[in-house]
Amino acid sequence: MNSGLVWAVALSCLGLTGCAAATASVSSKDTIVVGVKDDQPGLGLMERGSHRGFEVDVGTYIAEHMGAKHITFRTVRSDNRERLLNAHTVDLVLASYSITPDRAKLVTFGGPYYVAHQDIMVRRPENRIRGVRDLAGRRMCQASGSVSTERVVIGLGIRPTLVPASSYSECVGRLLAGKVDVVSTGDLVLAGFAARYRDRVKIINAPFTDERYGVGLRRGDIDGCEGVNRALTTMYQDGTAARLLSKWFGASELKMTTSVPEFEGCS
Repeated sequence: MNSGLVWAVALSCLGLTGCAAATASVSSKDTIVVGVKDDQPGLGLMERGSHRGFEVDVGTYIAEHMGAKHITFRTVRSDNRERLLNAHTVDLVLASYSITPDRAKLVTFGGPYYVAHQDIMVRRPENRIRGVRDLAGRRMCQASGSVSTERVVIGLGIRPTLVPASSYSECVGRLLAGKVDVVSTGDLVLAGFAARYRDRVKIINAPFTDERYGVGLRRGDIDGCEGVNRALTTMYQDGTAARLLSKWFGASELKMTTSVPEFEGCS
């Protein structure tokens, strides 16, 4: 190899991922650490010392399909998912992680494993809010690290009164306490809370965006991304996805999609 080529290779290894990191795919690991939420009923909730939910089960399915001998779970939040991935604290993230262009600059996304739709949850007596345009002037909870509020305020130009919170579980607590009027995010997130508090809250079933929930991997892990997509394809084809969606969200009466989502592609 000539000196110019050696220098070019050396420079390429100084990039964001580095040569060593690029070759350390999650698909080759015996132990896989999956980052999930611990406060979202139906998706990822810590109960009796264990993480439980749809995303926990999907993460387990993916890791087993990749051949992992050991699978562990670690709690992540919306505002630290990228940091924990790139610090090698977790290997995969399944945490209502909507795929966006800005996030795709920081991590590689497999999937999506589900295409949710942003919707609105209100207290059950509420009948004046029938769609996203009715959010103007309403007290709307803003969960830290989530892009859902931006879709309303920036994307649609609607001006609710924003009430900050650390998480969607805190948002739902504020809704139940009457401190906010609405919580708006992906319907799969809302469905878990709606199933748990079905006598007190409701989803208005007026979706206005697509929320492509992706599996986060370290930036540049193409082998891992392709392994995730193969696992997800099998999960939908063998009926596991339909069974898990019914298991975790059937009580919410949300109409769910059970066909294989269109993947982003690994690059």
